Amino acid sequence: MEFIIIALIILFVLEYTNKINTKKFFEDSEPYFRFLMEDDYKFLLNVKYGNSVDVYDEFSKRIRNGVIVIVFLIFVFMMSDLTFVNVLFAFILGFLVFKMPYTSLQRYYRNNLNNINQMLPYYLKGLEILVQHYTVPVAIRKSIATAPDIFKPGLEKLIAKIEAGDSSVNPYMDFAKEYPVRDSMRMMRLLYRLGLGSQENKQEQLVLFSRTVSTLQNKAREQKYKERLDRMENKTMTMLVATGGGILLLLLFAMMQLMNF
Repeated sequence: MEFIIIALIILFVLEYTNKINTKKFFEDSEPYFRFLMEDDYKFLLNVKYGNSVDVYDEFSKRIRNGVIVIVFLIFVFMMSDLTFVNVLFAFILGFLVFKMPYTSLQRYYRNNLNNINQMLPYYLKGLEILVQHYTVPVAIRKSIATAPDIFKPGLEKLIAKIEAGDSSVNPYMDFAKEYPVRDSMRMMRLLYRLGLGSQENKQEQLVLFSRTVSTLQNKAREQKYKERLDRMENKTMTMLVATGGGILLLLLFAMMQLMNF
């Protein structure tokens, strides 16, 4: 233990006097660990923090925290009994520390799927207005500026794939998979068909799209009102239980006082 304390003091002094720069070390080594970055990590970061977040800086912090845990545990085990099982435990715990921010982002995303579900119909309603005057890809491109921040990364990837020459339904389906909320798959298929339709059929497709969006908006309103009603009912029940419990306790206390007399 004394060795660990001395090593930490030496490391702190070297860091304080700028003899070494651990932050730069982890930033320089981050590309070598990039194969560990999850496919949806950037998307999840953008969902929580917006497009201004530095993805690689956040990933570097994860690498740093995991390595620190591994090195610290190995030093601790060296003072007692360094075995293969201990080393394996150190790496497993370091990997769990590395994964914790990612799982936290996943949990945040799942918790916010309901908000996405509420916002999607209103975004599609604005897109419907643009589609009346432009082609579907152009309308999507123009809608990005006013779209909710949570949709912007997915919309930019959608447009990039279309502009790269992918005329299939896949870009639309990829967007729906990133936002797996109610009817997102069906709406993206309708949008794709709307883009394929000729000028003669466009009006019919647009009417169908408009009706579906309106239905989604009504469902979103109903869900919002239902959630508000459920919250009010829960608060009412809590208040009734608290009031009833308080009255019951007062009655019991009064009865005990009468019995003592």
